[in-house]
Amino acid sequence: MIRMFQPTLGPDELSAIAEVFADNWPGPGPRLKAFEKAFAAYIGAESEQMIGVTSCTEGLFQVVAVLDLSPSTEVILPTISFIGAAHAVRASGARLRLVDVDPLTLNPRPEHIEKALTAQTKAILLLHFGGRLDWIQDVAKLAKARNVVLIEDSACAMGGRCNGDSYGTFGDIGVWSFDSMKLLSTGDGGMIRIRDEALKQRVYHRVTLGGVRPGLEGAASSSARWWELNPVCLGRWSSMNDLEAAIGLVQLQRIDGFIDRRRQVVRAYNSAFAGIPWLRLPPPPNEESAPYFYWVQAPTDIRDKLAHHLRERDIYTTFRYWPLHRTALYADSGLYPGADLAADTTLLLPLHQNLSDSDVHRIVESVSAFKP
Repeated sequence: MIRMFQPTLGPDELSAIAEVFADNWPGPGPRLKAFEKAFAAYIGAESEQMIGVTSCTEGLFQVVAVLDLSPSTEVILPTISFIGAAHAVRASGARLRLVDVDPLTLNPRPEHIEKALTAQTKAILLLHFGGRLDWIQDVAKLAKARNVVLIEDSACAMGGRCNGDSYGTFGDIGVWSFDSMKLLSTGDGGMIRIRDEALKQRVYHRVTLGGVRPGLEGAASSSARWWELNPVCLGRWSSMNDLEAAIGLVQLQRIDGFIDRRRQVVRAYNSAFAGIPWLRLPPPPNEESAPYFYWVQAPTDIRDKLAHHLRERDIYTTFRYWPLHRTALYADSGLYPGADLAADTTLLLPLHQNLSDSDVHRIVESVSAFKP
């Protein structure tokens, strides 16, 4: 079956892992520091702002937790969002304020967000659907003007930019994912970027058992009794390790090639599907974005039949992300016509750098052969 997502891992990543094994220390160490520094350089940020963690989900939970939210405060989240982001807000005790999305890009527009802002709003948590959010600068300006923390869930936007700046650097906080479905994969893992140093230190303490890092760091301590620990807060162990970081360092060197291949696939899809009258293609993104999803839209019954038609031909398709307001846990009385239309008509086709020309041809031929 042709997969929706697939990482690209090979001999270079294996060699990097072998070096970690040779050093006999797979835990957090010098490779994690090197990866944080290299990642910061790639996105145009300062290495001191970065924290490598076990997953993007863990990162979202941690950054929301340090905002000191309460049941009287609100966090704005588009209803088409990663479910883990909603869980992070709910776990903090704050109220979730869902907003609608544009039905074509599946991202909220600035006016959706501005309409939802209240005196109780403390943060905005935004996904970049499909690897793009062309009006992120307008959202950042709005958040700054209203003194609201902007968190970018950049899991889908690795390698993408808008007007020269990387997604994940427009807000106060950015969080990335490196799981097996992502453009850059370390098996699992994530990265946090926090602009404010004091806030960054609080998160760092929370992901290192309250500011206590066991292991190799104790050997370099200047304390006479380096084993005497004194955590500054509650925390848990959520640090990325050197095995993941070693893979990440190799993947960073390859990522631009991954993006180029994805753009080739997108161009092939656009060219092949442009003449199909019952199929609507996604709006063209800005040229700097890195495509993560490729989606088509059709009336609900046609969309569903197309999905089954492709699955019968061993081509996997799906829809992401199911609207939060349609789940039992986050249902509310709001109206979300854009998200409802998108959820009822959108289908994601396979998009990853491992797709061969023959894979792309097979997908194109299968879609073109479908008779609604």
